[in-house]
Formats: sequence, structure tokens, C-alpha cells
Amino acid sequence: MTRSEPHAKMTRSLPRLLARLALGSFLLLAGISHLSFNREAFQAQVPAWVPLDADLVVVLSGIVEITLGLSLLILHRRRVPVGWLVAAFFVAIFPGNISQFVTHTSSFGLDTDLSRGIRLVFQPVLVLWALWSTGAWKAWRTRTKRADAEASAAL
Repeated sequence: MTRSEPHAKMTRSLPRLLARLALGSFLLLAGISHLSFNREAFQAQVPAWVPLDADLVVVLSGIVEITLGLSLLILHRRRVPVGWLVAAFFVAIFPGNISQFVTHTSSFGLDTDLSRGIRLVFQPVLVLWALWSTGAWKAWRTRTKRADAEASAAL
């Protein structure tokens, strides 16, 4: 067995595959909508404190979402690092969601504090979804356990 085989076996399962493909499709569609039919709605979500033009932020984040979505869909052998990148992206955009809640900005039907608050709760779920569906979290835990075991054996 090669070194990558146990890792590949560990991170593959039908539920993970389906979850990864669903997340990739979601990101791809969201990215396309950034560049087309939802562009203005996304502009309304860019916090005033971001020192860039709102349209530029929407276009750039749309390109990133398309890239991440396609990566989840087609880069099967790189799914673990892609999972970490997707999780980091969800963390990076979280301040914008907080800003939308704090400033009471309505967009995408999020026109109440309750609906904007529910979105805030859902953001960590997206991070966990990215880490679980790609096997990134499991790979990190396995690597950490292996490093701990090697360090103990060296003592």
C-alpha cells in the first residue's frame, strides 16, 4: 500500500462525495450569480468599511467562488487542500455577513434580523461542510495523531 492509499481510502465515501459535489455546485452557481443575475444584491452585502469598490469585490468573490466550486467538482486528488481553502473562504466572508446583520442591510430576502441571524448560524455549518465533505478535517486529525505517536516513540 502506498502512502497515499490509506489517506484516499479514509476520505472517500458516498455521503462525502455527494456532499462535496453539492457544495461545489452551490459555489459554482453562487459565483455565476455574482457575475450576472444577482450582482446588485451581492453589492448591497459588501460592508461599507471594505476599502474597495463594491462591484469589484462582488466580481472577485464571484471568480473565487467559481474557482472553488470547480475545484471541489473536478480536483478529486486535491480535495483535502481544496477543502481547507473553501473553509478559509467561508471564514473570510463571515465579517460581511456580520456587517449585514449589524447594519440591518436587506438583501436576498434577508430582510429581518431573525433571517440575517439564521444566516450567521449557517456560516459555520458551511465551514464544517467543506472540511467534512473533502476529508480535510479527518486528514488533519489522522496526521496529528500520527505525529503525536511518532513523537512519543522518539522519547
